[in-house]
Amino acid sequence: MGKIFVDACFGKETPYTPVWMMRQAGRYLPEYMEVRAEAGNFLNLCHNPKLACEVTLQPIDIVGVDAAIMFSDILVVPNEMGMELDFIKGEGPIFANPIRDEKALDALIGGEEAANKLTYVYDTLKLIRAELADDKALIGFTGSPWTLATYMIEGQGTKTYNIVKKEIYSNPEFMHKLLAKVTEVIKFYLEKQIEAGADVVQIFDSWAAALEESKYFEFSWSYMKEIAAHIKAKYPHIPIIMFPKGIPAYLDKIDGDFDVFGVDWATPMAYAKEKLGDKYVLQGNMEPCRLYSQEATKECVESLAETMKDGRHIFNLGHGILPDVSVENAKYFVKLCQEVSKR
Repeated sequence: MGKIFVDACFGKETPYTPVWMMRQAGRYLPEYMEVRAEAGNFLNLCHNPKLACEVTLQPIDIVGVDAAIMFSDILVVPNEMGMELDFIKGEGPIFANPIRDEKALDALIGGEEAANKLTYVYDTLKLIRAELADDKALIGFTGSPWTLATYMIEGQGTKTYNIVKKEIYSNPEFMHKLLAKVTEVIKFYLEKQIEAGADVVQIFDSWAAALEESKYFEFSWSYMKEIAAHIKAKYPHIPIIMFPKGIPAYLDKIDGDFDVFGVDWATPMAYAKEKLGDKYVLQGNMEPCRLYSQEATKECVESLAETMKDGRHIFNLGHGILPDVSVENAKYFVKLCQEVSKR
C-alpha cells in the first residue's frame, strides 16, 4: 500500500518524490465544513469513523496529495486516559481537570487499557484503507508524550508553559512518571493504528521549542526515541516520521531508530540536510503562508527541489495548512511539487 510514499521514506528510488500536507482536512476545504456541521462539533467528528474517513479522503480527491493522514486529534489520547476534554470556540481544547498531583496522575488509565478505548480511530483507519487507492499511503499519528503532557498539566494551550515547566524544574520525578505513562499508551496506540492499516506513523512534537536543549532531550526526545525503537522492533517495515517543531539549534544531537525527520518552516532545508540528510529522509518545509501566493509557492518549491536534488526528500508544508488558504493554491502546490520532482 502507498508504495511510492513508503519507498521514499526508506530512501528507495521512486518515480517521483511524494507530497502531502500536514493538517490536510480543515477549514480551507468547504467540503470539510459541511461534514463538520453534520457532526455537530469537532470531537463528535473525531468519534465518527464514517465521517472521519470522509474528511480524510477529501484532500486526496480534491487536492491530489499522495498520502492520506487520518483525521483525528492528538488529544484523544489523554481524553481516553480519563481526562474530560472539550473544544471551545475561540479558546481551543480545554481539559476541565488538569493533572497537577500524584493522585490525579495515578487515576489516569494507562497502557493497553487506554489504547483499547480508541476504537473509533482504528475503525476510521480500516474504513480509509478500504477506500484508499493502493498507490496512496495512509499515515497514522500521535502527539509526543511531552506535547500531550503539556496540555494535560496546563489544561489548555499556553504561551508561557510556566505550569508544566515548574514541574520539570521543581518536581522532575512527577514529570517523568507522567511522561512514562503517556509513552506506554502511545506504544499500544501506534501498534493498533498499524494493525488497522496505517502504512506510516508520525509523532508530532508541537511544543518542542518550549524546552531548553538539555531538558528537551531529557523530557521529550528520549521518550520519542523510546516509542520509535519499540515500533521499529515490532514493525521494521513501517516508516516512522519524527516532527519536533522549532529546534534547529539541536539538530546536531538528533538520533534514533526512525526514517524521516520533519523539517519545520523556520529551519533552513540546506541546514537540515547538512546535519541530518545522511541519516534520514527529510520532509518539509515550505512556510504555510506561501500558499497565499502562487508565485511565492513556486519560488519555494523550486528552491527545495534544487536544495534536495541529490538528497532524499518528501515535499510537505513546514506546519499545518491555514484555514483561509485558497483551495486552488493548495492544488497548485501539490501539482507543482509532483511536476518538479519528476524532472
